[in-house]
Amino acid sequence: MSVSTHSYDAIVVGSGISGGWAAKELTEKGLKVLLLERGPNVEHITGYPSALKAPWELPHRGKKSRELIAERPISNRDLLHEANAEWWADEQDCPYTEVKPFDWFRGYQVGGRSLLWGRHSYRWSDFDFEANAKDGHGVDWPIRYADLAPWYDHVESFAGISGSIEGLPQLPDGKFLPPFELNCVEKDVAARLRSQFGGHRRLIMGRLANLSQPHAGRVNCQFRDKCWLGCPFGAYFSTQSSTLPVAVATGNLTLRPGSIVTRVLYDKDAKRATGVEVIDAETHQTYDYQAKIVFLCASAFNSTWVLMNSATDIWPEGLGSSSGELGHNAMDHHFRVGAFGQVEGYLDRIVAGRRPGGFYIPRYRNLFGDKRDYLRGFGYQGAASRLGWEREVPELGIGAPLKEALSQPGPWVMGMTGFGEILPYHENRITLDRAKKDKWGLPVLAMDCEIKENELKMRRDMQDDAAEMLEAAGLKKVIKTSAGYNFGRGIHEMGTARMGRDPKTSVLNAHSQVWDAPNVYVTDGAGMTSGNCVNPSLTYMALTARAAAHAVNELKRRNL
Repeated sequence: MSVSTHSYDAIVVGSGISGGWAAKELTEKGLKVLLLERGPNVEHITGYPSALKAPWELPHRGKKSRELIAERPISNRDLLHEANAEWWADEQDCPYTEVKPFDWFRGYQVGGRSLLWGRHSYRWSDFDFEANAKDGHGVDWPIRYADLAPWYDHVESFAGISGSIEGLPQLPDGKFLPPFELNCVEKDVAARLRSQFGGHRRLIMGRLANLSQPHAGRVNCQFRDKCWLGCPFGAYFSTQSSTLPVAVATGNLTLRPGSIVTRVLYDKDAKRATGVEVIDAETHQTYDYQAKIVFLCASAFNSTWVLMNSATDIWPEGLGSSSGELGHNAMDHHFRVGAFGQVEGYLDRIVAGRRPGGFYIPRYRNLFGDKRDYLRGFGYQGAASRLGWEREVPELGIGAPLKEALSQPGPWVMGMTGFGEILPYHENRITLDRAKKDKWGLPVLAMDCEIKENELKMRRDMQDDAAEMLEAAGLKKVIKTSAGYNFGRGIHEMGTARMGRDPKTSVLNAHSQVWDAPNVYVTDGAGMTSGNCVNPSLTYMALTARAAAHAVNELKRRNL
């Protein structure tokens, strides 16, 4: 039996990038907000136990123990690290079903994956918002760049995005802090690529949510390259360092960790949500919380899970399923394919410090007159560096010669991997597997997703083009690389509750409201109508801030 509890103006489900922004924007506008997070609390600074530790201070020097691998077989496919294992979801407590191979890397704690993300932050352009309408895949986005541009300005100005002004129509410029610097090899390669390809392939410094100078009361990046352990300096954007302190300072926020939202409570007569039902993660007690508006920001597939489990007495497939699209059109970015090569010279140069990110090559395929035998495109991320003491020196197997060789930096090398767009295929879907339960007796998600011929053709270009560019830039011993890809591995899950113009073909409207319950907003990756090829988190931030402003205005007008 549920225990009735307090009522709030707004409930925000999930405390990651989107949830943190929703909490900040709504509390600053005067609403009393309950922020619900299914995982434990993580305090800024004191909650990062490994951030200031050297590898030898960790029990296994940062490596994975056999016990950890056994406990986290899915995380071990790519990301598992001793120092932050507790920030990746416990796979024993939170299983899922792989109808097809799917790597689902989740972060269940206050801050979510804002503590773990790669921090590349790019705006979408109208090439992206118009793509579905032009090539007939998915449905048309109900917004365009002009609708989101002021909100990109808003979130960039607060979050602190470092980047360079480039004037590229496919990658709009923003409100940037000074960029981090390309190293000597990257600068020369960038110049050669610009010359060799007539400016159509541009290598720029990545646009990063890392501070290149003090900003908004936070300290600039310390070049430690330990972002995935939490930053006690607040030098990268996370819920803990940025949005949560502002929300707390308003006096309008109640944060409740250990709260698993099981469903949105729905009044079928009013056609509005009345709140949410929550299971306490520790006691398993069930609570009901009431609110005038609900923001689902639990990450794409978890927000869709909540919708699927809500109002099933009215819609068997869940709240928002009246269009038949809930759970469909799942997307990610396919990657781990590119090239790698050696750079001659520059042996008098070495990098200083550990920069928080590398370079970016924006999309150029299927743009500006280029036409391929597949749709959409890809960009690249990569870096140049000198090999260090962990490199293999096969001709020096032991003793003093080996020690002497490894005391000096190795040659310069450079590599890049493409990030490609996956089309919004209706048949790529997630469903509730009611035969399988998690620790709390709740049904789990079943993942039935795969890349198709369009993406496979794109991957060939992603590999061939990378090798072509490295060779054109003068690199030697260029090797094409492909580490394989399972759906989900890009950790950019999108779709399953898409925005659209018509309630018959979409789950959300142009303001991120559920058509069937307009006081429910979904502002994480679930609402994405297509995937683009750039990292999506900056767009989630902008969509969330925009939706929060809309929700407050609608409340004032008594429309919700």
